[in-house]
Order: sequence, then C-alpha cells, then structure tokens
Amino acid sequence: MKQLMSVIIPNYNGSQTIGKCLESVFAINDEDREVIVVDDCSEDGSLDIIRRYPCRLIQMEKHAGASAARNAGALNSKGDVLFFIDADCLLQENASSIIRKYLHEHSAEVVMGGTYTPTPPVSGFFNTFQSAFIHHFETKSNDAPDYLATHALVIRVETFKKMGGFREDFLPILEDVDFSHRLRSTGYRLIMNPDLQVQHVFNLSLLRSLQNAVRKTRYWIEYSLTRKDLFADSGTASREIKINGVVWLANAILGIVFLFSGQRGLLVPVPLLWGAGMYVNRHLFRTFARAGGTVFAVMAAAYYTALYPAALWAGVIRGLAQYMTGTARHDDCGGISRAKSSGPAKD
Repeated sequence: MKQLMSVIIPNYNGSQTIGKCLESVFAINDEDREVIVVDDCSEDGSLDIIRRYPCRLIQMEKHAGASAARNAGALNSKGDVLFFIDADCLLQENASSIIRKYLHEHSAEVVMGGTYTPTPPVSGFFNTFQSAFIHHFETKSNDAPDYLATHALVIRVETFKKMGGFREDFLPILEDVDFSHRLRSTGYRLIMNPDLQVQHVFNLSLLRSLQNAVRKTRYWIEYSLTRKDLFADSGTASREIKINGVVWLANAILGIVFLFSGQRGLLVPVPLLWGAGMYVNRHLFRTFARAGGTVFAVMAAAYYTALYPAALWAGVIRGLAQYMTGTARHDDCGGISRAKSSGPAKD
C-alpha cells in the first residue's frame, strides 16, 4: 500500500509562477497524493490562480514568512510523508517515482533532498548561471550533504513533528539549512538525490544576481559565525566559493598597492593566485559547460571570478556588522504555527 504524500507549497505574491508550479504538480499522475498551498497573505492575485486547481488552500491569518507557511501546511496535512517545494519551482515528470522509491528503500531516519536542474526553464545568462551554480554545489556530496534545501525536500511526517518543524523566529532565509543541521545533530541521515530535480523560475539581471549574492552571503555569515563553522564546506557556501573570494580579495589588494607604489613585483603572484582559484573551481566550470556550452562557461567563469566575489564581500561586511551589533536572531526551539484552512480550493 502506497503512503499518502502531502505536497506542500508556500506562496507569497507568487502570481507569476504559482500557476506553472501547480500545472507541473498535477501533470504527474499520483492518486496517493494531496497538494496543499499555503498562502502567506498575498496581495497580487495569487489566490485567484490557486483556486483554479484541485488543491487544498490554507490562508495564513497574517504574513509570517516561509517557515510558518510550511509549518502550517504540515500541521494541516493528512499524508504520511511531506514533500516541500517552492512556488517558483516546476516538478519534473519522474519526481513521484523517485520519492516512492526512496520511501520503499529507506526508513524514517533518512531524509532526502533534491536540487535545481542545471538549466532553468527561462533562458538568460544570469538565470543559467544561478541554476547551474546551485545544482553543482548542492550535488557535490550526495551521500553526506551538509544540508537539504526546501525547494525539494522529502521527509516523513513523524520525523518532521519530532523535530518541531522549521524555526519561525529566525533569519529571513536559511531555515532549511538550520533544519538540516538539527536533523543531523539528532542522528538523522541526509541524502541528496541528484535525480530529484525542480526547475527554478529565475528572473535575474546583473543587478539582481549581485543583490542575491549580497543578501545570501550576509545571512550565511551571521549564521556561520553563530555556529562557529565559518570555514565549513557547506553546499552553496562551499570551500571553493570561499577560496575564490579570498583569491579575488588578495589580487584586489595587490592591484591597489601596485597602483600606489608602482612596484611591479606585486603583480607576480596575481596570475598564480588566479590559476589556483580556477583549478579549485574546475568542476564548477565543467558544470557551466554542460549547462550552456563552451562560450557560456567562459563567460560564467569570468563573472564568477572577477565580479561575483565583490558582491560576496559586500555580503560578508553586512553580515559581520549585523553579527557584531548582536541583532542576528537564533534560538534553539522550533515551532509549528497554526492557521485556518479554507478547505479544498474550488475549480
């Protein structure tokens, strides 16, 4: 007998993507499944779109964030297993069969995650860069990942409840990283299944790509300093990225000092440092090539090594400032929020 799977999708002002997300979910034939969309007080017409699909709609009483929305979905679910995805992600046709296989082969002590497809559904340089970038670093350690992301997270209900759900009094992002770390510290095993993929709908420009890097780095720094694992090899906060940032900063300092001193000897280490950084990140560059071809890979490598680190360091500075002022929010308690359910959405 198949276990009932609850697909839980938090939504906040996702009118541009929630319809496509639900289309991809219902395109998969799985009778032992319920689909729950938790709307976090959207103001953009999302509800009208959600109500077109035979899903269960839960409306939060006040805007509370993605963690609270996911917890509310889990609290109101009827399934034996929870499958969390995001409103801007599209499921692949094999998602259900992959999850069913996992449930058959693994016990509740094993939690499974998935990742982005190397190429996104919407083309564009920065969209492809981000999708390939995340795919590469999230699938680097499949048997022992540091964390599993909520864009494709499969967990049994009993395990989720034992862990107390996602923290709601926490940083605006990284709640899935925190949840994964709590799972690991409690003795659960995390596995990354690279075949469980979702297409993430990005809408990135150069500015948005850099802003995204600043924001994520800022909160990673706050979180890592609190955990005292700043140099850990952790998914999209991998050692490769950190080495790339150090190489960029060292070369920037050498270049600035050269401009003021005129000592050409300062430039000797520059190509050696760049070469070392390129070598460390060679597997990422191969992922770029597979995602978009040789020309794209060259451009993506140039962006990653020459400009992207500037945004990372801006995020580091913001994160350090936030941490030093003591305004970072971390606690040791999870919590499940309650919300009123509106019942099944009408067609």
